[in-house]
Amino acid sequence: MNHDNKSEWNSSLAFLMSMIGAAVGLGNIWRFSYVLYSNGGGSFFIPYFVAIGLLGIPFLILEYGLGFKFKTSFSNLLHKIRPRFEVIGWILGLLAFGVVTYYMVILAWDIVYLGASPFLAWGADPAGFFLNYVGGDSTISDWSHLILPTVAGLVIVWVMIWFISKKELNSGIGKVSKVLIPLLFVIMAAIVIFSLTLPGHNLGIETLLTPDWSVLFDVNIWLAAFSQIIFSLSLGMAIALTYASYLPEDSKLINNVLIVVSSNSGFEIFTAFGVFSILGFMSVTSGVPIESLIRQGTGLVFIVFPTIFNTMGIAGKILGPLFFLAILFAGITSALGFLEPLLNSVCDKFGFTRKKSASILCGVGFVISMFFTCGISSYLVEIVDGFLNQFGILFLIALQCIIFGWILGIDDLIEVVNKDSVMHVGKLWVAIIKYILPCVIFIVWTFGIIDLIKTGGFLELAVDVVITLSILIASVMLTKFEDYK
Repeated sequence: MNHDNKSEWNSSLAFLMSMIGAAVGLGNIWRFSYVLYSNGGGSFFIPYFVAIGLLGIPFLILEYGLGFKFKTSFSNLLHKIRPRFEVIGWILGLLAFGVVTYYMVILAWDIVYLGASPFLAWGADPAGFFLNYVGGDSTISDWSHLILPTVAGLVIVWVMIWFISKKELNSGIGKVSKVLIPLLFVIMAAIVIFSLTLPGHNLGIETLLTPDWSVLFDVNIWLAAFSQIIFSLSLGMAIALTYASYLPEDSKLINNVLIVVSSNSGFEIFTAFGVFSILGFMSVTSGVPIESLIRQGTGLVFIVFPTIFNTMGIAGKILGPLFFLAILFAGITSALGFLEPLLNSVCDKFGFTRKKSASILCGVGFVISMFFTCGISSYLVEIVDGFLNQFGILFLIALQCIIFGWILGIDDLIEVVNKDSVMHVGKLWVAIIKYILPCVIFIVWTFGIIDLIKTGGFLELAVDVVITLSILIASVMLTKFEDYK
């Protein structure tokens, strides 16, 4: 074959930076802060760290072990276990690819704000700027027109992703991650340190961390913690498995898992202090209760923060560009991780070069992303994000636990993951993968289905059906094209 699936990372640093880059993304910057605040504040750390111990670390070890041992794409691995399982690999790869298509639209919004931030060009009405020139609204009749600034940003970010992903492993993803991830950490450190000097930062941190111990008896808080770990570490999308398949033989798998998990969690906890310090500053200076400023997702990043930067004078013109540059860096490295499983599977299945596969996928991805640049851009992103993460990927994580835990059998992986590692796993790890995780994820998935039935509107359900059918049909077609060589 003419592809480079047998390439290896040229250093442990390249692998670690790429894995950290795939994990650290938009969810760490805006999602964690909101989830922490709305789920008991300081008391949320108890279910959060339990979720890391029961889900984050064990499942990453599984993905690392599978990728390292079999050194092949996810779909090919499933084909080798049982040929009819190959379709599951394509479903998962296409789900991760689906995440890329709307993720790139959020990065396009960020490009617009990055260009506007040195001049605070969103003006006195950041909400109106977002609705009219960037993300649109939920008015269905607005679907027929494109938001041109977002289209322009989308072209830029897709060209960037194509340029990086088409290159050989170490000169592409590895090199970019080794540069962007340290820069991301430095920029966010500067933002957080600066935010801790602002008047009112104590109010923000106190609001964030004030514990509500009674919520520990609410199952939804525990579900929120497990969902955050899945979302934050990009679990179950074969990203870690794919990256680990490029590792050399003397790699310390468990050590790498612990470094990635601790870096990811440390980053999002550290960032939360900065986010709420800035919110506390805005509350003190504007007289608006901090509870009224706290929003999830696009509302926090693209409306509240620009409003805050408006009040900072020259500091806002410095902090704003740094903030949106950090989002861009985090988003690029994560998008590369989401794209890699399907890219690797296409190379492995059809024998395409990496450049050809990247060109095809980026072209198709750009076309799909264009649907998210219409007048209801942000509304569509919200629908697709919720469906892919809460239903598709969650379900497939449980399915992977069953396939790898019960059908493949992971007892032989114990020796593989323990080799050269400082810490070791054993029967408890196997029990978590085979019994505990499928049960926990089934509960999370069931609650999600119930919520969708209760709250889903016609458009939301229609989009979910279209996505489901499209992925299933495409997966069957990809499975039947030809057998693996």
